[in-house]
Formats: sequence, C-alpha cells, structure tokens
Amino acid sequence: MPYDLLIIGGGINGCAIAREASLAGLKVLLVEKDDLAGHTSSASTKLIHGGLRYLERYQFRLVREGLHERERLLSAAPHLIRPMTFVLPHAHSIRPWWMVRAGLWLYDLLADRSSLPRSRSLRSGDAAFTAPLAGEHRGFVYSDAWVDDSRFTLANAFDAAAHGTEIATRTELLSAKRVGDLWRAELSGGRTVEARGLVNAAGPWVRTIINSLSVATRSQVRLVKGSHIVVPRLFEGDHAYILQQPDRRIVFAIPYEGAFTEIGTTDVPVERPEDAGCSPEEAQYLCDAVNRYFTRQISPGDIVWDWSGVRPLHDDGAAQAQAVTRDYVLELDGGGPPLLSVFGGKITTARALAEEAMEKIGPLLGIEPRCRTRARCFPGGMISDFDLHVAHVRERWPFLGEERARRMAHAYGALLSEMLGDVHDEAGLGELFGAGLSETEARWMHDREWARTPDDVLFRRSKLGLHMTAPERHVFTRWWTATFA
Repeated sequence: MPYDLLIIGGGINGCAIAREASLAGLKVLLVEKDDLAGHTSSASTKLIHGGLRYLERYQFRLVREGLHERERLLSAAPHLIRPMTFVLPHAHSIRPWWMVRAGLWLYDLLADRSSLPRSRSLRSGDAAFTAPLAGEHRGFVYSDAWVDDSRFTLANAFDAAAHGTEIATRTELLSAKRVGDLWRAELSGGRTVEARGLVNAAGPWVRTIINSLSVATRSQVRLVKGSHIVVPRLFEGDHAYILQQPDRRIVFAIPYEGAFTEIGTTDVPVERPEDAGCSPEEAQYLCDAVNRYFTRQISPGDIVWDWSGVRPLHDDGAAQAQAVTRDYVLELDGGGPPLLSVFGGKITTARALAEEAMEKIGPLLGIEPRCRTRARCFPGGMISDFDLHVAHVRERWPFLGEERARRMAHAYGALLSEMLGDVHDEAGLGELFGAGLSETEARWMHDREWARTPDDVLFRRSKLGLHMTAPERHVFTRWWTATFA
C-alpha cells in the first residue's frame, strides 16, 4: 500500500507537517538523511518570538502570526518553551528613542491578549538589568520566549509517530518521479516507496530536491548563515539582552545552560548548505557586539562552543541578507500527484506553516482542511503549573538532586514518569556518565527519540556534552558504540 504523504526533511517544518498530517489520518513517511533537527533546526537563536526587528521591514502579518503562535506554544509545551525577559539598552542606538518605544508599543498591540508582561522603560530599581552594562542605563524591557529547539523538533516528531507517522532517520531520498497518480521514490538502503503526495521540507536543500525532481518552480531560495558563540556567563539572572549594532543589526545575549551566555546571530550569505560554520570574522563580530555594552569584555579565546545554521530564506529580492524576509512560502505543484515545497519559515511559525500546508495539499489527498493543532499540547506538555511539576519530580525521585530534576523536568515534561516509572534509586539509573547523564536516559533517547550517535545525545537531545569532561565524553562514546553498534 502506498503512503499518503512522503515528507523529505526532519527539521522543524517537516516534523510539524508530519504531525499535522498524521492527526488528519494520513499515512505518512518522513525521511531525514541525518538526524532530526540535525542542521538548521538545532542551530537557531532558540527563541519563540514575533520578531521585533521585522516591524522595521513592515512585516506586520508575520509579527502578528508569530506573537499569536508564541501564546499558543507557551501553553502547549511549557516544559520546552518558557517566558523570557529582554533588556534593550538604548546606548549606541542608531534608532531614535521614540522609534524604539513606538515599535515596542506596536509589538504589544499585535500580541493582543498576551499572557506575557507588556513592554516598559528601564527603571531606577532595575539594578539586576543594568548592573552588567557599561555607560548610560536608559532603555526598555519587554517579553518573548525561549525554546529548546532540538527537543521541540523532537516533540513534533514524537506526536506524529504516536499517530502513525513512520520516522526514518539516516535515510536519504536518492530520486523520485511521478508514475501515474503516485510518486515513486528510491531511498538509501535499497528501499523503494510510493506515495500519493510529496512534501519537500528539506530546508537548505529545498532547491537541491526540486532540481533532482526536474520540476518547475517560481520561488527561489537565499541561503543565509547565522552563527552563534557560547562564552562563560556574562551576567547573573534569567533575563536576556538585545543589543543594537552600528550596522542596524541586533545581537542577542541569552543565558545558556546555567554557566554560559549564548551570543548571536550573524547574517552571512552562503552558496551551499554545507557552508555552515562560525568563521573567525563572525566570532570577532559577536565579541565586539557584546563588548560595546557589557563591562566584562570577551575575545574569541573565551568561546567554549559555537554553532552555525544555514537558513533557507525565500528570496524576495532584498539587497542585503539581513533584510530578506523570514516569512515562508508554500509552493504547490499539482501537475499529477502533488508536490508541496517549503521555502523559508522559522521555529515560531512551524505549527502555522504545517496547518497551511495541509490546507494546500490536503484536499488533493481527500482531507478536509481544519484546525487540528491550535489547542493541542505537545507530548510531555500536559502540565498546568511547571513549578509544581518540578516539585513533584523532586519529591518522587529525590535521588536526582535539584539540578538534574529541573533539567529532566524541562526536557521530558510529563513523559518523565514513563522514563523513570520503575526507578527507585540512583542505582536503578544504570551506568552514570557524568553531568547527570545516566544509562536510563541514554537508552530512552535511543529507543524513543531516534538518537543514533553520541553527538545526537550529547549536543542535540541534551547539551550535557558541554558540561562533561573530555574523558567523560570518551567513556560515554565507548559505551554507546559497544551497546548500539
């Protein structure tokens, strides 16, 4: 029997479409040549936001959609997405005070009935916000949200799989062609499948897939690299900073993994998806960006980790990479069995993108378009009060300790009881590898979350590799290879 839908790409858009399609009752196969969220979807700035800077480009619809999705996602995945306060210093600003204030007012207005606090000016009592800053302390405070991008992508895949989607990682599309009223696809590993519809959600490789299918398209893609660096913590607190730069770009400084600060991002045009990687010039740019604002100065020698993702932006003809729209375009080719290609998009709007994708391709597959996920929680997200959930985790499994209990409560939410239901003491966790990683958790990632390499565990499904010593990572790699080879 053919599949109803074959989805190419296991990033946030592909996984969100698989979730939407499986909930509509379609038989879905998702193939990903590497790991889920293995590229751009694990290399974001890790924000759920409307995009304050998009207002400057008059992208009001995109901002409004993002802000409304922000509200939905805060309720649907409270373990993976949490509110975050942002401080916007006005020092070094090339935008007038009134313009920034008006932009924040409009941001609040477009958010409509948001659960997050409205923006305001910095006050004399905001010592925690102003203490790390050099120079004048005028500015603003507003709210957005932070997301664990890798695990959020997994949550989409997890829900899709629970409703019948087959997830095939480390599986590459080699070729596909229309044969009668079906797509016939050759996959790596010698597998041939047929499907009534095809979705090209290959992210930076979207154009490569289109070329391989020999189909016409009106849309073009601009590949823009965004790099981030991680340095030892620059400031205390759970708030973040949004820093205006002389080139009119903005750079975020965000608390990361407790002991670190994430700094990003850049906008650098690239020719190929494989060109991801933080260059020395980008690293210096990001260091200079925060050095303009903070009393603590940094240099590239302080960088402990970096990541870089290539964004597949829809080419709207903008002259500069930073000006290219972050909106998405869905192009449907109905000349035979349908092909839907995804250009652009971002983590915040992936659910809305998936809903629109089903509105376009669903009727051609006999599915009536309707809202299926707007009020649906993600796996693990059935939590009414996250702080109470953490307290319950600490009480039920006291041997985890405070730090590990909170980390695992965030990572797995209500699903933690499935992982640890039969564990009554630390010995029941099996081998311990360091930084709180246990054999039980590693096996869960392999058996339930499609992890296939040590890096899948250490740097995507968790960031524990950042906290482990080199010998600890080596021991874990040896155990993983011996156990799952």
